[in-house]
Amino acid sequence: MTTAVANGQWNIVLSGYPRAGKTRLAKRLINDHQYFARIGVDELRSMFFAEDFPCRDEYMTYSMIAEMRDALLRFGYSTVIDSTAPFNVTRQFLLTTRVKPVNPLLVVFTVDRPVLLERTMEKYGDDAPVSSYEKRWENPPKGFPILSSKATTRRNSTITTLDCRNSCRARPTPSSLNFTPRSRAMV
Repeated sequence: MTTAVANGQWNIVLSGYPRAGKTRLAKRLINDHQYFARIGVDELRSMFFAEDFPCRDEYMTYSMIAEMRDALLRFGYSTVIDSTAPFNVTRQFLLTTRVKPVNPLLVVFTVDRPVLLERTMEKYGDDAPVSSYEKRWENPPKGFPILSSKATTRRNSTITTLDCRNSCRARPTPSSLNFTPRSRAMV
C-alpha cells in the first residue's frame, strides 16, 4: 500500500465549461505530483457506454467516480476529478468523501465567452456546448473551498497551473494557501 504524502491528501474537483482548460490542469498536476491521480468523467462515459454527456446512466458513472476517488484516497493518492460539474449538488457530491483527513478543493474555471466560443467551434463545429452550459451553470455558494482559474490563453492557463501546484505542495493552512479550506463542520 502506498503511503500518503507528508503534507496531506487532496480531493480536487475541476469545474467549468467544456474547453475551459480542466483536463490540461489535471494532466499537469498528475505529471508534476507522484501521488496525484486523475479521474476523467468523459473518459469513464466513453469507456462504459461509448457515449458523451449525457450517457445512458449518469448515476452509475458518478457512483463509479465516487468509488474510484475513495479507493485512490485510501491508497494514499490525492485525486483530481476532471468534470464540468455545472451543478452545486454535483460539486458537493464529488468533494465529499468518507476518507479522512482529506483537503477538499473546488477549482472553478472562468473563461471569457469569446475564447470559449472559439475553442468550442474549433472542436465541435458549433456553439451548442457553450449555450447548453450557460443554461445549466450554477455559481458556487459561499462556503465552498474555491480556487478560481481564469484561463483565457495558454499562458494564463500555465500560470494558473503553477499557482495550483504550489498550493497543493504547501501545508494545508489558511495562511499558506490562496484559498480557504472547508471547515470540518461542513464535511
